[in-house]
Amino acid sequence: MIPSVVPAGFVRAHTSVQRPSSVPEVRLHVADDVVALWEAMESAGGAGDAPPFWSAAWPGGQALARFVLDDPETVAGRVVLDLGAGSGLVAIAARLAGAARVLASDVDPYSRTAIGVNAGLNGVDGISALGDVLGHPLPPVDVVLAGDVCYDREMTERVLPFLDRARAAGCAVYLGDPGRPYLPHDRLDEAAVYEIPETEGPGLRRTTVWRLP
Repeated sequence: MIPSVVPAGFVRAHTSVQRPSSVPEVRLHVADDVVALWEAMESAGGAGDAPPFWSAAWPGGQALARFVLDDPETVAGRVVLDLGAGSGLVAIAARLAGAARVLASDVDPYSRTAIGVNAGLNGVDGISALGDVLGHPLPPVDVVLAGDVCYDREMTERVLPFLDRARAAGCAVYLGDPGRPYLPHDRLDEAAVYEIPETEGPGLRRTTVWRLP
């Protein structure tokens, strides 16, 4: 069973601090060895079926973080929801870009702890970590940022109606995507394109920030 509350000390003890290659303004606790981290999570009380996605700076998140730092007017003075927040990279970037407040949503309790640890590491406040929001009323936010949330068909079918609701409520909606086949590109407008170094292995990943019109 995954613990409901993860000690911050666990995240610090089983990761190292690095700067994402495309967002060097931010420091994050990331895994040097994902398998070893997953085993440590299991020993600490449960890891669940999913790998520790929170322990890496994925291309979709890096692209979104780069986008808001390069175009701070996207979030400045606004309340932002970081959907599928993972490490908290996008949430931290949004606050650095002037967001009034950020809600960082992730279903994984390890992620929610990592968000707080990484926010503290960067001297950033105003970020509140919360769990799954997809099946609930839209929080009172102005902007929704979603990094690589359409990674499989099932998740895409859950995420898109939520994003549509957010847009219908007047929110600006941006997605960072590294070329997943499930994303309905014909419904989106291209906002920016980046070449992001791969999280695992050499090479670059063409990653697009899309805007829901």
